[in-house]
Amino acid sequence: MDHEKKQETLLFTAWGTSFIATLGSLYFSEIMKFEPCTLCWYQRIFMYPFVLLLGIAVARKDYRIATYSLPIASIGACISLYHYALQKIPAFSAAGAACGRVPCTGEYINWFGFITIPFLALTAFVIISICSFLLLKTNKEMK
Repeated sequence: MDHEKKQETLLFTAWGTSFIATLGSLYFSEIMKFEPCTLCWYQRIFMYPFVLLLGIAVARKDYRIATYSLPIASIGACISLYHYALQKIPAFSAAGAACGRVPCTGEYINWFGFITIPFLALTAFVIISICSFLLLKTNKEMK
């Protein structure tokens, strides 16, 4: 696979991931009527712009977007990881997770005993981070 095609695939994968994550988030809140907690809102703040930014980058074939998407996705992943730890690790949840009207320790979904909404967000942020990192790496190889 040539570098251009690899970069195109990575960028599209990152965009597709953000698109699916945003649709999933909206499905949970607007269709299922799950009220997001404060940490969920922060994760949305970091995820939602990716649909537009990465979408424009896909259309323009601007692979330099990875310079910006990697740090933003990494911060989002840290928030998601912390939120997931609040839900699943008793020592974290004991520290106090009353972060608003809806407790951050609440689990609207718990598929297979470990897949929660913050886990889904973490997965999306990690995929975007990996794609961004690989884009940066292939950009360096081409120079």
